[in-house]
Amino acid sequence: MSHNSLYHDPLVILGTGYTGRRIYHQACEAGWNVFATSRMPDIHLSDISPAHRIHFDLTQPETWRSVPFPAHLIWCFPATPLNVVQKFFTSRPRESGRILVMGSTSAYGATCGIVTEETPVNMDLPRVQGEEYLRTQLGAVVIRLAGLYGPGRHVLDWMRKGRIRNTPKWVNLLHVEDAAGICLRALERAQNGSTYLASDGTPRTWSEIFSIASEKWSMPIPPPTPLQEIGKQVSIHKLLSTLHYTLRFPDLYQALDDIERHSSL
Repeated sequence: MSHNSLYHDPLVILGTGYTGRRIYHQACEAGWNVFATSRMPDIHLSDISPAHRIHFDLTQPETWRSVPFPAHLIWCFPATPLNVVQKFFTSRPRESGRILVMGSTSAYGATCGIVTEETPVNMDLPRVQGEEYLRTQLGAVVIRLAGLYGPGRHVLDWMRKGRIRNTPKWVNLLHVEDAAGICLRALERAQNGSTYLASDGTPRTWSEIFSIASEKWSMPIPPPTPLQEIGKQVSIHKLLSTLHYTLRFPDLYQALDDIERHSSL
């Protein structure tokens, strides 16, 4: 399917939360006819035109018919339980557009060193079972996202509230605007059934982030916590080399500074 022909059919965001909302706005700017779904659209999607809100709840089959077809789907919540996911797609025509599933790098475990798309996923996780079903059986593109941050999900606030420990554990982060941009680029260009890892491309340790946050924003550094797991270092070589995506926020500390300055206004 060519880039231009994709736009002939609408784009439906299933589960329009933090990242889905960014996808919605970027897709509108790119010229898509895009719809956003929620279990309570009038409450959770009040900032989106009523004509582009859809009531959809995977656990309520009577809402499934509200999702148009043909349409391209971006699945933004865990694809569980598997049997219900299967029933939903059985209810739709097989040739109904592209499918993209937002997953997480947690699919690879917490202590596996360098991670690429060839690293085995943990198939014991129900979410991963759903993602792999959609990928292998329906040709979905799976984007496994690193830890997301951005306005409303501020790394420095996590640190101030004591949610983050001062450890040398590896962490991989990605700005939500890049997460949205990567999903749309993959929907347009990725091969069916492919998997991509997505982060800002620079694994860091929490100890490093605390140290730099102390220098830049006078963040108190808590006492070191013994390392219990090494974490992982996500590689985005495939993303950069095959989708040719240019990160909007490659510099974590510049992005955090922007969020910090805007939050103080």
